[in-house]
Amino acid sequence: MLNFLPICPPHHLKRLHPIVKARLSTVLFALALLLGSGCATLRQTAVNQLGDMLAEGGAGFAADDDPELIRAAAPFSLKLIESLLAETPGHRGLRLAAASGFTQYAFLYLEQDADLMADQDYAGASLLRGRARRLYLRARDHGLRGLDLAHDGFSRQLRADPKAAVRGAVPGDVPLLFWTAAAWGAAISLSKDNAGLIADQVMVEALIDRALELNERYDAGAIHAFLIPYEMARQGAPGDPAARARQHGVRAMELCTGGQVGPLVSLAEAVAVVKQDRAEFQALLKQALAIDPEAHPEWRLANLVMQRRARWLLSRTDELILPEADLPMPNATP
Repeated sequence: MLNFLPICPPHHLKRLHPIVKARLSTVLFALALLLGSGCATLRQTAVNQLGDMLAEGGAGFAADDDPELIRAAAPFSLKLIESLLAETPGHRGLRLAAASGFTQYAFLYLEQDADLMADQDYAGASLLRGRARRLYLRARDHGLRGLDLAHDGFSRQLRADPKAAVRGAVPGDVPLLFWTAAAWGAAISLSKDNAGLIADQVMVEALIDRALELNERYDAGAIHAFLIPYEMARQGAPGDPAARARQHGVRAMELCTGGQVGPLVSLAEAVAVVKQDRAEFQALLKQALAIDPEAHPEWRLANLVMQRRARWLLSRTDELILPEADLPMPNATP
């Protein structure tokens, strides 16, 4: 997720946990603000320097082996980023950090927890999904503002003519295109009763398709991983949705050299369940559980969380996949 490490930290700071370093940085930031308006230049310099530090993505959170520690720490980092954005709203790196951070927190924790508890506490799960949706929309707004910084009026044009708007995007825009689409698409998936938000799907499609066109390798196949479930819901595309989703799954696993759990879990849920293919469902989840999180520290946190989901899905095989005898015959008359 997010990383608090400076690009070149002093030697004696290298031993500190990233969260400790974040709090030290926050103290320095607060001291700078206390200098008051008489030192506006120093204050702005401090804000920009800390903003640059926080905007640098890295392995501080993503490589952690304790998901619950990160659950507790992430809100602090996200609010710190928004506090800095209040001081320097034109910091594009912070906009990206906020868009990606809120999206990942909502997905890895709120939405996952909601799914796990829904059978026992539907009301509680609904509240968590509502929180997740709000954070996804918050992330989307940060992403759109980041795109507006590079392309004046981008978000306004996106709503007027999505395909024309994204044509002006360049390879450097891919991270913001991706995270804006991911956040927006996730919000839509949790808003089946919101016709206005569902209608925004055309904008999500324009963003993610342009990102794929500009850099299909972004973040070790993240765009292809996003498109696995998306293809199953895409409207008006030629061919078999499942075939398109599987193609994205294969490419995602190629680009991450087989090191990520997420694409396999997505294929199991988005394709195998829809196709009611028990063998494929179980094989994909077992393959996901066979990945060693320690072999890929840059994805350790996400892999641990997604392996928890894989185990949960396997335990629900009989609920998600009908026994073969209960499946309708291919040519059966309704």
